[in-house]
Amino acid sequence: MTLSPAPRLPAFALFAAMLAAAGLPLYMHAPKFFVDEYGVSLAALGTVLFVLRLLDVVQDPLLGKLAAAIRAYRGISVAVAVVVMALGMVGLFGVAAPIAPLWWFAIMLTLVFSAFSYLTICFYAQGVSAASEIGQAGHLKVARWRETGALLGICAAAAAPVVLGGYGAFALGFVVLAIAAIWAMGQQWTGKVVPQTGLGPVLADPVARRLLLVALANSAPVAVSSTLFLFFVEDRLGLTGWEGPLLLLFFLFAALSAPFWSRAAEQYGARNVLIFGMVLSIVAFAYAVLLGTGDLVAFAVICAASGVALGADMTLLPALFAKRMEEISPGAAEGFSLWSFVSKMTLAIAAVALLPLLQSSGYVPGQSNDEAALWMLSLLYGAVPCLLKFLAIALLVTTPTDAIQSATPINKRRLT
Repeated sequence: MTLSPAPRLPAFALFAAMLAAAGLPLYMHAPKFFVDEYGVSLAALGTVLFVLRLLDVVQDPLLGKLAAAIRAYRGISVAVAVVVMALGMVGLFGVAAPIAPLWWFAIMLTLVFSAFSYLTICFYAQGVSAASEIGQAGHLKVARWRETGALLGICAAAAAPVVLGGYGAFALGFVVLAIAAIWAMGQQWTGKVVPQTGLGPVLADPVARRLLLVALANSAPVAVSSTLFLFFVEDRLGLTGWEGPLLLLFFLFAALSAPFWSRAAEQYGARNVLIFGMVLSIVAFAYAVLLGTGDLVAFAVICAASGVALGADMTLLPALFAKRMEEISPGAAEGFSLWSFVSKMTLAIAAVALLPLLQSSGYVPGQSNDEAALWMLSLLYGAVPCLLKFLAIALLVTTPTDAIQSATPINKRRLT
């Protein structure tokens, strides 16, 4: 049996940055790019995004089974998936659509999303293996590196079109990042082949099911704000040209806060710390509803505060779920197919629900809109995330304490 090398957590951070750059930023950049470049309607784009997410209902469990079945060849399969994802990104942003733009949008996103799903499943499953080798609080340590890297990747991808001078340069920058990520991970994909457990143990476990529900409710506010961010900044606040710096501020504060959230969770318990972060997010988004044209400083403060709250979301929930997967589904790949599906489904639901609704209110991106349309934009951007966060808090609070503790590394000092 080939022994796996010691986990190189900085490599995990770099790979997470690459993966994240092809995730959340797509929901910020792709709709606006296809509206501006080709004049495709918001409702049509939202429908395509939702239909592609329906594909995940079938695809993600199958990709989880595939990841488990070819575990011994994971390094090769990951490299192939990264190449597919990079080609999809170049197709989206780097070349002119050779067919009807809406069809091209759908085909390229299918490539990106399918590769993204497979890579997410493999990467988080590998994190479970790495955490078990590290030992005490291993899942929080892996999450600290992984999610900090992911947030920095989102930072880079969010600002890249502005910093690099266009979406074509953004696509080429992603290719460079993908090559670096594959090289950095190197032999990290090696390790023992574990028995396939299927989805049964995950779906049958009440703690895993509850954590998936919490993840669904808690990621929805980020999906909403990400989908509407560029429209809100440009048309509600009238801050055209500030989109890149404000996005960078948001994700930079998320990345900087992630290690602190992780250490606080080791000391005070993951649930308590996570609820504190959720409350901070509610305060920030509630204030956003009140903003109007020119409120740059106030919105910058909101970006920083909500970014800090995002750091808690992205660090602590994955660590809780990974720890539970180690206990009930050692292979972890199938379990993380559900995690991948939940994470992406919220983005699709946000797109299909919000973009047509916004359009029906009379809102037209980049044009002069009346106060009713702008007020609808403010409500969707600020009030809807608050309601969803309240739901997530309710689900987390009603999760039995012993269940949360069984899924969380406990600081020994708290037991004395």
